Amino acid sequence: MQAWIDIAQRQEVIAERTRQLWRGEWPTWLLILAIHGGWLATLAYWPLLGDPAATMLMVWWCAWYMSLQHELIHGHPTPWPRLNRVFGYLPLAVWYPYEIYRESHLRHHNDFDLTLPELDAESTYVSPAEWDAMSRPLRALRWLNKTFWGRLAIGPALAIASTWGAAAGRLARGDLRDAGVWLRHLLLLAALLWWVQSAFGVPALWYVLVISYPAQSLSMIRSYYEHRPAEDHKQRIVLNGAGLVFRILFLNNNLHLVHHDLPSLPWYLLPRVYAGRREAYNARSGGFHINGYGELMRRYGFRPIDAPVHPRMP
Repeated sequence: MQAWIDIAQRQEVIAERTRQLWRGEWPTWLLILAIHGGWLATLAYWPLLGDPAATMLMVWWCAWYMSLQHELIHGHPTPWPRLNRVFGYLPLAVWYPYEIYRESHLRHHNDFDLTLPELDAESTYVSPAEWDAMSRPLRALRWLNKTFWGRLAIGPALAIASTWGAAAGRLARGDLRDAGVWLRHLLLLAALLWWVQSAFGVPALWYVLVISYPAQSLSMIRSYYEHRPAEDHKQRIVLNGAGLVFRILFLNNNLHLVHHDLPSLPWYLLPRVYAGRREAYNARSGGFHINGYGELMRRYGFRPIDAPVHPRMP
């Protein structure tokens, strides 16, 4: 009898230690070390790896870094936003200041505004009025952006142009609220590109065009059909049964409805919550379930998944 009690006590001790480890967010700390360490090691061993392998690895690290930034924004691995920012502040992915991404993404988590142009900062739809004022070439680009391969080819360019254009517009109007953020970002980016080129021999233009832009494309696989217009705001958020590689790359954010429900839940617990409430989540999504990103590629590689104009706006 005593032996059984001892075994039960040991199991309880082990269970409590496991709970403490999960609460300590050790998977996110390991992720931070892996991404920063892998990025630096790839640069250090570039000649040994060779251009093709090293470039593909760098594309992965930069895309994974953007997923890490998303976790940092949502309060991981510490409860202190300023400390979390330290781990995602460097412009390894080039195009966006951390603060700008943080502010726009937190606005995106107002689920009642999801997909609505002007209200949802991450919407890929336009209003009827904006569409009417748009030139034919721009309309063609918007239609192309609604195909899977078009999204990967021009999606980053459209997003970069929109973000940078909005910043330039505010500056032209004399609105200097974000000027310091952009200045710090550009100075850090210039220093980073100079260091990468001078210390490791990787040309700055190569890093920007052959590493960072494809990394943006890779990350946009997740957001290609992450939201859709629907009357019920929870039915606007996808549940994507992605494979292992994309689950790792996107830190389980393919289970996007779970993330929107519990935005402060760490990435490694999303599958556990979904598994425990699978039927309820699938019912709440209104059938907005996709069997992996391969399904999107096969069905909508060269065919628009829906229209660029938001169908529920007057």
